[in-house]
Amino acid sequence: MQRRTRHHALFDKLRTPRRLPGFLKAASVCALIAGLLSPLAQAPAAAAASNDYCGGQCSDILPPGENGNATLAQILLNQAFGTEPSHAEDQLGPYANLATGASTLTDAKINTFFNDASFGVASSQVASTESPAGRSDVTIVRDKATGVPHITGTTRYGTEFGAGYAAAEDRLWLMDVFRHVGRGQLTTFAGGVASNQGLEQEFYRNAPYTEADLQAQIDNAVANNGTRGQQALDDANAYLAGINAYIDASDSGRYFPGEYVLTGHKDSITNAGTIDHFKITDLVALASVIGTLFGSGGGGEVNNAISLLAAQEQYGVTEGTKVWESFRERNDPEAVLTVHNGESFPYGTKPSDPQGEALPDAGSVTTEPLVYDATGTGADQSASAASATATATALSSAKRGMSNALVVSGKYTASGHPIAVFGPQTGYFAPQLLMLQEIQGPGISARGASFAGLSMYVELGRGQDYSWSATTSGQDIIDSYAVELCTDDYHYLYHGTCTAMDKVEQKNSWTPTTADGTAAGSYTMRVWKTKYGPVEYRATVGGKKVAYTTLRSSYMHEADSIIGFQMLNDPSFVNSPQTFQSAVQHINYTFNWFYADSSHTAYYNSGNNPVRPSGVDPEFPVWGQAAYEWQNWDPTTNTADYTPASAHPQSIDQDYYISWNNKQALDYTTASWGDGSVHRGNLLNDRVKKLVAAGGVTRSALVKAMSDASLTDLRAEDVLPNLLKVINSSTVTDSTAAAAVTKLQTWLTAGGKRTETSAGSKTYANSDAIRILDAWWPLLVKAEFQPGLGSDLYTAMTANLPIDEAPWAAHGPTGSHAGSSYQYGWWSYVDKDIRSVLGQTVSGPLAEQYCGGGSLSSCRSILISTLDTAAGTSASTVYPGDSLCSAGNQWCADSIVQRTLGGIKHYNISWQNRPTFQQVVEFTSHR
Repeated sequence: MQRRTRHHALFDKLRTPRRLPGFLKAASVCALIAGLLSPLAQAPAAAAASNDYCGGQCSDILPPGENGNATLAQILLNQAFGTEPSHAEDQLGPYANLATGASTLTDAKINTFFNDASFGVASSQVASTESPAGRSDVTIVRDKATGVPHITGTTRYGTEFGAGYAAAEDRLWLMDVFRHVGRGQLTTFAGGVASNQGLEQEFYRNAPYTEADLQAQIDNAVANNGTRGQQALDDANAYLAGINAYIDASDSGRYFPGEYVLTGHKDSITNAGTIDHFKITDLVALASVIGTLFGSGGGGEVNNAISLLAAQEQYGVTEGTKVWESFRERNDPEAVLTVHNGESFPYGTKPSDPQGEALPDAGSVTTEPLVYDATGTGADQSASAASATATATALSSAKRGMSNALVVSGKYTASGHPIAVFGPQTGYFAPQLLMLQEIQGPGISARGASFAGLSMYVELGRGQDYSWSATTSGQDIIDSYAVELCTDDYHYLYHGTCTAMDKVEQKNSWTPTTADGTAAGSYTMRVWKTKYGPVEYRATVGGKKVAYTTLRSSYMHEADSIIGFQMLNDPSFVNSPQTFQSAVQHINYTFNWFYADSSHTAYYNSGNNPVRPSGVDPEFPVWGQAAYEWQNWDPTTNTADYTPASAHPQSIDQDYYISWNNKQALDYTTASWGDGSVHRGNLLNDRVKKLVAAGGVTRSALVKAMSDASLTDLRAEDVLPNLLKVINSSTVTDSTAAAAVTKLQTWLTAGGKRTETSAGSKTYANSDAIRILDAWWPLLVKAEFQPGLGSDLYTAMTANLPIDEAPWAAHGPTGSHAGSSYQYGWWSYVDKDIRSVLGQTVSGPLAEQYCGGGSLSSCRSILISTLDTAAGTSASTVYPGDSLCSAGNQWCADSIVQRTLGGIKHYNISWQNRPTFQQVVEFTSHR
């Protein structure tokens, strides 16, 4: 099987090595081949499968392409000439083209930009049929259009064997990378480039599992789930057998991924070397990475404490606490909600009389080191910078880049059937983290996307007569405990007894390879574990030495969610909104789940939400004492009482649902900051609300709404109008500012979008206005807030919530060129403060007025002064350039890159802020 891959900031690690000729290293990632921009091949419509109730109205897309494996020869051809293996890139052009094609979209044109996601493959569209490993109980059919595997089994074992075989055909190298990430062994496996170091450190800090820990999670998941638990174990073993059968076949046939040669694991001449078989604990290691990235809300308690203390120092305890709470926006009345019918689901709310808080003494907090005994390139400046970034990411409550959903009840659609446009926003990689597949077998009937290496079930997709998807929710399932030290820095008091911490270590070393020429280096990652979780910080509290630990409810339970996914794939289990909600209740990660069938829609927020003692405020660290532990918490198994299903935000048949990682419902507090009056969820809510009010919604109309939001600058749409009101409250006499205001107003009138002048122009319409706002935003935020907050508090607050997340800026786990934007920023603060200065009504205002101290004229002076500076800031300063883009190239700075996790590269595409994998569904009937 021929496959291929591309380049990634999470892993710029697997870049083209220094030992290859220079022209390979410099192979252009910008070159566009015209044929690759053409729409997806329109296959003739197949007769509907007997178990398919979508009537040809289910579609999906997952760039860059299904084929994620590439031989050494294919990698070298790609690096030298840009040649693409079959089906490595054929979904990238259609995905990209929606940015300029959505304006004229009709239902009939949807599959110009999406795949037909009907079950089965028309006989005329079969590209290949295989019986993996010669088995008679399973076939894998791949279609001509996209090469997606359609797995059909006559036995459960054969079905799962085929799923494993197909996964290895499409993503073997990626799966191998991620099992090593999950074990903290990436540098040893793939090379010591600084980005690899940072990646393994980020995950090892929060999930320092031993082999025994990984196996225990499997044993517990099986033991606690009866026949479904045993079935999951059987499915996993069959899936592994399929993966390993492909490893053996590709090794003996010498068509395994070429990255194994480039990283020194295989010899291209003699075929010496091995590709290790996968084992069941690898699946848990993989799951821990995905769960940590996308499904573990919480953390940040120590940072919260630091900013609270800074606020109290600036304003005094009473007023400082009011100021801090107003910026925290735990339950902002102006926040956009997913469940918007007024129903309340209290969780994580502020207690009236907080108990057990363990706030650090000012200036005493230090981050717990992770890296020890570093040598060579494990100790250089790049390594230190990567380590610092990994630490900040691991300890933050801000989980980035997630997903969105638009779901409309049939009451408001043209057909009378619900319509959904939804999908996960998981970044852009080559190969993609997700893979497409269809699985049909005993007890399984689904098509959609799954994370590579965990694809024994479809995780996001469609069943026979229903579809489901998820967004990251972010409610708080992580708490921080202050454990008092005794004897030395590695003993702590547990229920009055001085107890030794457990030391867990992972020793890694690397040498240069063709894939990564980073010079030799090594280090040891060391984590000190307590019964309350790993140590993350050291400090003093009231003069006592403490260690701050992090306890996550899904820690040691990475395998538990497999039961929920098994249920979602089972047509005998899911047949209604209620059974859908029952299925996702078995998923312990923090997600928002959405459902649509031919008559109903539904929503449910999943996650093991621990029951805290009354008086415990989850925003701050508490003492590691029995009185403040989760109710009925057992440290041996890390189990506790969790809030009942009825307490989770949920709904059936609401008029519409939107989600873009916004607040779920009234009184339901998420761990991350920023759920205020301006949130990117507003971009969806405003558009869908208008569609529903008008009625007659169609699939194309809902796709247009999503696409329109995906191109819109949130700051421009929701904040800029009031900024201009302040400036225009008097005649603007400054010529530079006046010209800038005219440009900004023209752009705003045109919709405030970051979109090309025409398809393929690589130049934005209203580009100068966009440059001005990009330069202005950080200047105006600092000038507006720092004088009132003071330097220390302003800095502490920006650690809780960054001021901006524009498309061109490096943010989140994948750095720049990542697509996802406007998730975290000070937009709500600016909005509330400016509206207050203008004398407008503000629900949930900030505790103080900041812009010009509340004076309209002083505020106006600040805005004009900073706007003057921004207008004079050159494009090359705003967009400084990187390895892909020259300084000042605005379009390129925003553009999306499929970041390489292997040897294959793809061209960059125009910015869109939309899901990576996306479905468009409208079922016409039901079983």
